[in-house]
Amino acid sequence: MSTEVRSGVTPRRPPPMAPLGGVRYGLILLLVVIGLGLLAGRIVILHVVDRPFLQGQGDARTLRTDTIPAHRGMITDRNGEPLAISTPVVTLWANPQDLPADDIQRLMLARALGMELDALNERIGRYSEREFMYLRRQMTPEAAQRVLGLRIPGVYAQDEYKRYYPAGEVTAQLLGVTNVDDAGQEGLELAYQPHLAGTPGQRRVLKDRRGRLVRDLQLLREARPGGDLTLSIDQRLQYMAYRELKAVVAEHEADGGVVVMMDARTGEVLAMANQPSYNPNNRAGLDPRGLRNQAIVDVYEPGSVMKPLAMAAMLQTGDVPLDTVVDTSPGWMVIDRFTIKDIRNYGKLTLSGILEKSSNIGMSKLVLRLEDPVVPATYRALGLGQSPGTGFPGEATGSIPAPVRWSSSQWAALSYGYGLSVSALQLASAFTAIANDGRRLPPSLLKLGQSPAGEPVIDPGVARQILGMMDQVVEPGTGARQALVPGYRVAGKTGTVRKTDAGGYQEKAYRSLFVGIAPVSDPRIVTVVMIDHPRGEEYYGGAVAAPVFSRVAGNALRLLDVPPDARDPES
Repeated sequence: MSTEVRSGVTPRRPPPMAPLGGVRYGLILLLVVIGLGLLAGRIVILHVVDRPFLQGQGDARTLRTDTIPAHRGMITDRNGEPLAISTPVVTLWANPQDLPADDIQRLMLARALGMELDALNERIGRYSEREFMYLRRQMTPEAAQRVLGLRIPGVYAQDEYKRYYPAGEVTAQLLGVTNVDDAGQEGLELAYQPHLAGTPGQRRVLKDRRGRLVRDLQLLREARPGGDLTLSIDQRLQYMAYRELKAVVAEHEADGGVVVMMDARTGEVLAMANQPSYNPNNRAGLDPRGLRNQAIVDVYEPGSVMKPLAMAAMLQTGDVPLDTVVDTSPGWMVIDRFTIKDIRNYGKLTLSGILEKSSNIGMSKLVLRLEDPVVPATYRALGLGQSPGTGFPGEATGSIPAPVRWSSSQWAALSYGYGLSVSALQLASAFTAIANDGRRLPPSLLKLGQSPAGEPVIDPGVARQILGMMDQVVEPGTGARQALVPGYRVAGKTGTVRKTDAGGYQEKAYRSLFVGIAPVSDPRIVTVVMIDHPRGEEYYGGAVAAPVFSRVAGNALRLLDVPPDARDPES
């Protein structure tokens, strides 16, 4: 008998298993499948739908378009000597938010930059809400590398170019200057800015979050350097003209002065010197007067240097014979209640004598014989009262009064150089007509490929006659004798004109002028010298301006290898 029967206990069977475990398993599996589906969907959205946006955001944080600087074109003299060049420099900038707050590191940075710590902290505080500020612009690569060598976070470098002028103050007003961004601001730098300026290039690079270059990815556009500019200036002649001008201004304690030398065959400006001047490479404490190119932008009454041009105008009419003699006694005359004077009573003078003695009475009596306003008409034909056409910023036009009810005194004043205004450059250009058989050559600041034809203004025969008269003006014993150049015949004319201000003509304030052509046998150069307000006993053009012409023209003729033409070979 079995044990169960013996004990009298009936055994129980286990209850059937409920389906709860299978439900949980299915639920968990479903959740996993849904999660994987959502994850897969998100991946699809990120990689397909949102890919352009996300890639753009990533590129914005890592890809950069860097500018490749392009250097400015070089300016040279006619012989290829550099007058303005661009040198590589480094500009340091910083992200103020990345700069360390540690005073020690900031002190090291300030000392490397040549700054005081307080000044650096003040600048960082001023730009604290921005991500860019300049630390120091246009440093030499060596100085910038010393700063970068400190490895201070948030400090970066940018390559740039800076203009350098080898001739310094000698050519300052002619060339002008560029600003800190290497753009022309004055002179020829401004006039030819589109030609000289280079076109920066671009490249795509990969940078880290601190702005450090990781990889150079793509060249988008190559940098194109600016075009070069070849001037008509001869640097050797420019140095000599500036040296002599500076010396005479200092000697006579003058306010300033100008020397303009033009090629009598082409109209090219070989030298253009100004005083006062400045050093364009170091503009700290410069005199604002030195910024102006007085030879082109300043005008003034020229005085007696206009007499040869006025006499040429009168000779062309045929109403004034070459053998005319004028009685200038008693050395003064009254016209329209104005008194015109000579220095002394010269008596009877020939036409050459009128120029040699610089007689205002002689010129006035000659011009009053004429009925037509031939003198102002000739002045205009010679380029006076209009733009010289060099393209130089601010070039002056000067002025010639309009012939509306002119009085006799105005006619007379124009004949001896008063009542009109001209620039030194205009004056030099006008006298190329005397040196070039009556053909006026427009001035050029750029080297020309070929000689221009010029504009016929004066009859060739008359031009040669005036040149001969001017030759007699510069002789031993004349007032212009200090303009003589050993070995060469010189034609010239002096001028001494009173300065004006708001109240009229000033007392004891003059401009001393000399216009010269050399050599007479085959004119090669035309030179104008103007000294502004020489102080002291000497102020006449023959005593102050003529010696400058002698030295400048003599050196120029020898440098240009012009054969001597003196009447006396031993002179």
